[in-house]
Amino acid sequence: MRTARYLLPGITTVLLLTVNLAKAQQPVQEAIDRSQKQIATLIAFEKGSSSQVNAAITTRIDSLQTAIPHNSAIDADNQQKYLAGLHDVLNAFIADYTARHITGFQFADLLNAYSDAMQANIAGESIAPVIAAHQLEPGNIVLRNAVFAANSGIADSKGILALKEISKFPGHTLQLLNKNPNLPGADSLLVIAAHEDPDVFYNYAAATNAIGQRIKKIDDPLVQLMVKMAAQKTGRQYFPFLDDLYRNKQTFAQITKAMQDKVKYYKLLVKTQIAYAARMAVKDTPLVAATLTAKLQQTGRDEFLNTINGLHESPDGVRFRKLEQLTPQELYYLAVLQEEEIYTSSYTHGVYPMIFRKMKKPRGDTLLMQVHFDHFKKWIKMAANFNTLNDFLKRMEPDHARLLMKAFVKGLDKTNNLEDAVDVANSYASITDSSLRALVLQQVQENLHQAEQGNKPRMKYIYSILNTLFLSIDPANKVDLTATLNIPPVYSMPNNNLHDSAGRIIVQQFFYGDADGKAGYVDFVQSFTNNNWEQQATSNWIAFSSKKGTPLTIYANKPRDEEKNLDADAQNDLVQYLKYNHLKPSVVIHRGHSYYLNSTIEQLAPSAKLIMLGSCGAYQSLNKVLNICPQAQIIASKQTGTMKVNQPMIDVIINDLREGKDLEWPQIWKGLSKQFKGNELFDDYVPPYKNLGAVFIIAYQKASGSKT
Repeated sequence: MRTARYLLPGITTVLLLTVNLAKAQQPVQEAIDRSQKQIATLIAFEKGSSSQVNAAITTRIDSLQTAIPHNSAIDADNQQKYLAGLHDVLNAFIADYTARHITGFQFADLLNAYSDAMQANIAGESIAPVIAAHQLEPGNIVLRNAVFAANSGIADSKGILALKEISKFPGHTLQLLNKNPNLPGADSLLVIAAHEDPDVFYNYAAATNAIGQRIKKIDDPLVQLMVKMAAQKTGRQYFPFLDDLYRNKQTFAQITKAMQDKVKYYKLLVKTQIAYAARMAVKDTPLVAATLTAKLQQTGRDEFLNTINGLHESPDGVRFRKLEQLTPQELYYLAVLQEEEIYTSSYTHGVYPMIFRKMKKPRGDTLLMQVHFDHFKKWIKMAANFNTLNDFLKRMEPDHARLLMKAFVKGLDKTNNLEDAVDVANSYASITDSSLRALVLQQVQENLHQAEQGNKPRMKYIYSILNTLFLSIDPANKVDLTATLNIPPVYSMPNNNLHDSAGRIIVQQFFYGDADGKAGYVDFVQSFTNNNWEQQATSNWIAFSSKKGTPLTIYANKPRDEEKNLDADAQNDLVQYLKYNHLKPSVVIHRGHSYYLNSTIEQLAPSAKLIMLGSCGAYQSLNKVLNICPQAQIIASKQTGTMKVNQPMIDVIINDLREGKDLEWPQIWKGLSKQFKGNELFDDYVPPYKNLGAVFIIAYQKASGSKT
């Protein structure tokens, strides 16, 4: 116990007081030492950690630990308080550093900020000048410290930090002003936010709190336009047209009239999108352009795509009747913005042919010029995936086709992801015109040369891998992708690679309860009902285990009533059984239409090393699959998957595995090609070694050492 309150005279008393105070402060001093060691350990791993940082951790903390108890300007209670405050500062740094809100290089500034704020607080002065003099992140930690809770400068300090954060992170402006609506210069900051981030600003314009009231009083045309929109129940319907309304190119009355008819509203969205595309082509980006595109995508899906997809079993005349009221440009956006949703048959039987049937001169380049080449790379990718690229390119002069493909290949390193590069890789295999292939390859090699000359690693990775992939398509080049790209085998799947820890191969099939799914299931059961297999069944799933050869079991859920969602129950029951029994599928097979594919992917086992997507347009889903199984070999169909191809292909694969053979893809594909000679649907199946998009992603990750 401290004895400071007993004022005994003499040196003995002073010594006794000092000893007892030191004892009282010992726990917090020890806590500071522990935090100090923890910080030293954390920052030791930070790249480029400097001697200045290390000095702050050691000598600066030690000096504060010594100085605070010897500060004659404060009594023992306050000495204890400021030591505890120092401990809180260190712990706050540990928490913020772990959360990556502050760096090790800011630690010295944090200690200086705490020391300066402590001196100001002791002197009865505002800490606001201290907060202003130091960095944002250290200032935040100091201001949160309970030691300064009663300081007169708290309110000003909050405003200073808010302005610092706005300056450093402009995207935080509205969030901070919502908490501090009376910040100096708030009106000017709000006007800037309205122009820089109108999507978020709109939400605050509709608010009834202090910031909402302040916004309503600001005399700025754009701000008042959004205030007017936000006051209406249908304000979000007007919002995509914000830029045109702001520039007086459209009126509320015109948009209101279009809103009375969903088709007219869609047409107005397309008209505006085309106008915006023209502006963006000359680097003039309209306000909320992305919001307009998203609204166009949503409206097209809800009003047209869901209808034609839903009528997939109806005659084409019935199914696509609703599209007759659309222009070629409106049909273009219906296709190009719905890559994830459009059924293969909706594209190949409906939207694509109707575009050119409705054009007076059915030219591909004319179509792209009419939309100012908006989303043209996505259009080419989809055309390649749906096997309409050759047809599309033939609908223009050869010189125009070459220019278009040059643009398609250029600038693949300029984006933040690999989507465009994967699109190019996937599309190349679908080009059958030899001169066009040669042109694309030439463009890739020219870009590779530029990357090597300019020392651009990412650009070099992308174009070098594409060059290797494209050369491998021609057998005469004798390119071994596995050896050249240093990736797992793509020409074969070693039998042993599919074994689990017990030496078994576990196969999982997903069936769905529509008519085709039930027919496919019957075909599957009949195919495996023979002396090579032993059957096991429950109410929800069936399994066939090999009686001889490699231990192999193929599990499949039973196709149940899809309208009652019993498919999901059966699949979940099987998934849980596999998990409970520690059975990890190394082969996964999707046996359903394309509209069921997302359900299979959501349940995909990360252990899968060979995946067969026997559904329409499954080629489109490679990226999703590789996010779950980054090095899986994938067999997919670019167009109509059919059980007449799926089951014979599965039989060949499973029997080779049961017999202990490696899966030699070129040899297997050669045999299947003879078996399915003349079957155009088989020609759309892509074996692993020709799955260029998947191979590209795997090779890029290997070369760059990073995830995509």
